[in-house]
Amino acid sequence: MVEFRMPSLGADMEKGTLVEWYVKPGDSVKRGDIIALVETDKGAIDIEVFDDGVIDKIIVQPGDEVPVGSVLALIRTEKEGVPIVEPRAVEEPKPEKPMTKPVEKHIRVSPLARKLATELGIDLSLIKGTGPGGAIERADVERAAEEKKIVKPVPPEEEVSPPVTTQKPPADLKARMRRAIAAAMSRSNREIPHYYLETHIDMSSALRRLEAENQKRSIKERLLPAVLLIKATALALKDIPELNGYWVDDRLEVQEVIHVGFAISLRQGGLVIPAIHNTDLKSLDEIMEKMRDLIIRTRSGHLRSSQLTDATVTVTNLGDTGVETVFGVIYPPQVALVGFGKITEKPWAENGMIGIRPIVNATLAADHRATDGHRGSQFLETLNRYLQEAEKL
Repeated sequence: MVEFRMPSLGADMEKGTLVEWYVKPGDSVKRGDIIALVETDKGAIDIEVFDDGVIDKIIVQPGDEVPVGSVLALIRTEKEGVPIVEPRAVEEPKPEKPMTKPVEKHIRVSPLARKLATELGIDLSLIKGTGPGGAIERADVERAAEEKKIVKPVPPEEEVSPPVTTQKPPADLKARMRRAIAAAMSRSNREIPHYYLETHIDMSSALRRLEAENQKRSIKERLLPAVLLIKATALALKDIPELNGYWVDDRLEVQEVIHVGFAISLRQGGLVIPAIHNTDLKSLDEIMEKMRDLIIRTRSGHLRSSQLTDATVTVTNLGDTGVETVFGVIYPPQVALVGFGKITEKPWAENGMIGIRPIVNATLAADHRATDGHRGSQFLETLNRYLQEAEKL
């Protein structure tokens, strides 16, 4: 029997709320299947299973908030003599007890969305959910509240209460996310002995490659400079693998796979770092496609659990904000963070000649327990070499 537990979706997560099960006892599941929806300080996350088997028992019910590591369900595996068959379509689970509000009997809704709907007087049966499986999420309730204010104005002769604002929930989420990030970064500064290195990289070759590639594409398919930076980082990590891993139990665990975590800012504030899996093996087009998908998933709250937990290193690019140099804080248990600033035109001397070149400042924040400055400098030089040979990316 395998215990399916509440996963840790980052160093800043201590607990989560089970929003919905997509399976029921007796259903067959395979590794990688999404079987539950969990709400965290960073939004609602689709949770994947990592074993083949049959759901034996559901332990935690929707709406329950439990600590990381709590057993959510039990799974009987093939090793226990259970025949594994293709998963069948998941039917809408029927409540064991009559619900007090029949109108909500078949409505999938997250706890935060239900709470907000109650506060705003929104009928959940009239809302079309945009979450996984049609689940109603906080954003759906907020949108319905805005439409209600427009479609049904309050007559002037009625006694009017103070208007209800829909900005509070995002502010609450922002506050919770900031607290979670603060906890993780405080842990990082407390536990990780950082060292920082910086170098300046001539992006002429890389941008020429980018321009040539984009001439072959439509506007919607064009590549961004960040794609080249991410791919070069992944290739450099193959040469300097000590920066691609985790510090666990007082030792470095180098990871064979390279899953680059790409920092994405949220519109309501906060930061999420989903992973681009097997970044070194992907083409530039595949990385661009994955970046677009992750940005949409992150900002709509539809990330999978593996996208939040699998990053082996983090890349943060603040060039679009005008920042030239980034000194980041490592996200534990990772041992490195690579930062890129804005590409700017600067004087550049080469072979005794001075010219104007597009230059980017690249920084490395690394864990001194895992590597030292000498190895870190080799990484930055390797990164530079790949960007000078951009045709190989």
